Amino acid sequence: MGIIIKSEREIAIMRQAGKILAAVLEELKASVKPGMKTKELDEIAAREIARRGATPSFKGYRGFPASLCTSLNDQIVHGIPGETVMKEGDILSIDLGVIYEGFQADAAVTVGVGDVGQSAQGLMEATEGALRVGIVAAKAGGRLGDISAAIQKHAEAKGYSVVQEYTGHGIGRQMHEDPQIANFGKPGTGPRLKKGMTFALEPMLNKGDWHTRVGDDAWTVYTADGRLSAHFEHTIAITDDKAEVLTAISSSVDGKIGKEQREVYA
Repeated sequence: MGIIIKSEREIAIMRQAGKILAAVLEELKASVKPGMKTKELDEIAAREIARRGATPSFKGYRGFPASLCTSLNDQIVHGIPGETVMKEGDILSIDLGVIYEGFQADAAVTVGVGDVGQSAQGLMEATEGALRVGIVAAKAGGRLGDISAAIQKHAEAKGYSVVQEYTGHGIGRQMHEDPQIANFGKPGTGPRLKKGMTFALEPMLNKGDWHTRVGDDAWTVYTADGRLSAHFEHTIAITDDKAEVLTAISSSVDGKIGKEQREVYA
């Protein structure tokens, strides 16, 4: 199919979808606490998405049973909300997608459950930092590989591995459009970036090895070595100058994110 260029009107709808997603993700982040079941977050997500006139992207997608993904500790992505009780010191990755007026937005954040150790905090900060440098590299005239290489360089400089089997992706009317966007690669390679392209960038960093395994539920992806993983994601649009973040949310790492829903990274 190739990379679909979006019109200004289509990006405006995606911007609204991103605004809705960001607001719901804020509600979810504020709700996380020790003793809470992950299914309670799914209930909040379903309610808040509907209240804002949107629908969840994930519910029913290829049979996925929930409105969001909740992945704890050594779970990387695609965790199914359920009876699992979050404990003090856990880290939780929340991945959420919404559909508004036929267009999608997708974002993820990893948060601490109560107080977390310095090691887990460092992993979360590095993963969000990898997302940030990927966004900075997403400039019209550049190459797709510039994004992948920037993410990999940042992650490995911090001492973490990048997950290789799961990637970012194009996004628009479909949650997954061309191209796949690996979190590793070489600068100056891949398709040329053009105004109107819309991507979901989502670095996943592990404390140990990059290899993964899929759990018995056929959905949840774990680190193969059982060590911690973190996941951050934004939906962005390529503009004439800088990438526009369509799903900007507040962050303990970067307080600027979330003050302006249409933040453009420097």
